[in-house]
Amino acid sequence: MAEKKQLRQIARPFVADGPSGVSIRDRLKGLTPEDEKVLRAVGEHMGRLASLDLARRCRDGLDHSADTWAARKRDLTAASSSRWAGSVTSNTHDQWGLSRRAQHQHLQSLDAGIRTLRHRLSLPIGEKGSRGKPGGYRSRHEWFHKTRRLAILEEQYERVRAEREAGKVSVVRGGRRLLKQRHNLTDPQKTPAQWRGEWEAARWFLTADGESGKRYGNETIRVTPDGEISIKLPAPLADLANARHGRYVLAARVAFPHRGGEWRDRIEANRAVAYRIHLDVSRDRWYLDASWTRKDLPVIPLDSLRAGGVIGVDTNADHLAAWLLDEHGNPTGAPRRFDYDLTGTADHRDAQLRHALTRLLHWARDCGVQAIAIEDLDFTDSKTREKHGRRKRFRQLISGIPTGKLRARLLSMCAEAGISVIAVDPAYTSMWGAEHWQKPLTATRRPASRHAAASVAIGRRSLGLRIRRRTAPPPHHQSDGVGHRTAQARTGDRGSEGNRPRVPGPRTRSADAGRGEKAEDQNAQDRSGRSAEHVQLMLSL
Repeated sequence: MAEKKQLRQIARPFVADGPSGVSIRDRLKGLTPEDEKVLRAVGEHMGRLASLDLARRCRDGLDHSADTWAARKRDLTAASSSRWAGSVTSNTHDQWGLSRRAQHQHLQSLDAGIRTLRHRLSLPIGEKGSRGKPGGYRSRHEWFHKTRRLAILEEQYERVRAEREAGKVSVVRGGRRLLKQRHNLTDPQKTPAQWRGEWEAARWFLTADGESGKRYGNETIRVTPDGEISIKLPAPLADLANARHGRYVLAARVAFPHRGGEWRDRIEANRAVAYRIHLDVSRDRWYLDASWTRKDLPVIPLDSLRAGGVIGVDTNADHLAAWLLDEHGNPTGAPRRFDYDLTGTADHRDAQLRHALTRLLHWARDCGVQAIAIEDLDFTDSKTREKHGRRKRFRQLISGIPTGKLRARLLSMCAEAGISVIAVDPAYTSMWGAEHWQKPLTATRRPASRHAAASVAIGRRSLGLRIRRRTAPPPHHQSDGVGHRTAQARTGDRGSEGNRPRVPGPRTRSADAGRGEKAEDQNAQDRSGRSAEHVQLMLSL
């Protein structure tokens, strides 16, 4: 008899944390040629200082300390101002930390690929794999090329590990993808002049951190409640000022149509607001981004979110499958499907995802639920060719599921709609949903898909219920004539042979209130297989 597969431990559902910050954007309309000239000059000057500071931070490596940070800031202050220097060093610290975390993830990916290759190379050629474990390679030719692949990964792993131990990271101001486009401008269909414009604009630095207690929450880039924008120019560019105290006032004004009231309340209370000015070279438009952090957000207990039911959502490469469940875990109504197309440009993909989530949230608001249940997906270790071999289409399918972007976008949109997100363990949801729910939910005119059944499984897990449907009741004659009764208590269940509960009032004319004298004496009852029956049979002999 084959050994039964051991299921892994299922993690408990939890309420996902909402977004920690807010970012809004408005276009700078009506800029004069002099305004653009000043913005370009400030961006180029501060971008040059930011590049020098980042290179210095990378050279420090693991020797970085508060003293080295203070020394870098002092050197930048002489060429700009103390507030500009603080924004530059803070941004440099964030860039270095992000690259450090990405380096760690790359090291883990290389290690996973090496372990998979070693396992498959150790197996005989042609050996089939078991569930969850890949088998051997199909030919000697493939086996030989995988040995070469293993050698390459081992060399990369040792190089990356040595760089991490030495504190060395690779950072590109402006983006590595844009940097590599310079070697092949045919694919993005750009001219060298267009690429140069995007590259220079991406390396500008026009970011100012906010300060609570200061006027309108920011002294470097100040925006008044009526939308006037003024910039504190760096010391070498002070001759370009058109206002007092070395400031330059732009002709454009902003209003922030989205969340403008919340932004205005913050700056009128002199609370910190960070600003960033940037240029979209392809459209030749200037934009101003305002951002701030959100603290002390209310946390709703999980039991309160379950009271009104949830909507279970199954994430797929081209759509979201959703189903409404009541507080008892019963699917109600019809399943919903929200399609999106993740091909094309990044803006098109983001718009498609945002449109699908908007329709989902509108439906959730109409249903009156307080929470949406979604899988806590992470395919970091499941997209490598070392794990799935020739299954290229399967790897592309997994890579196409927008796990990270969808989670971030869903959390931010749900926070604005007043709906919480419950994250559940994704283990076995598709398999058990299809096994227990797909067939019962399929009607003549409404077939239930595997993804819709998985959404029911996700919703039930978020409610703290088992994915399995309710067991069938016993037969009408209360016996085992048609097989074992599925609703019967198992022998190991506590209380299956316990006492009957006390019922107030007289039950029979011959017994007092409560229970009979021999209610617990099972041998005295008329039941087959008891010792009383055996004694009667022996006496009849």
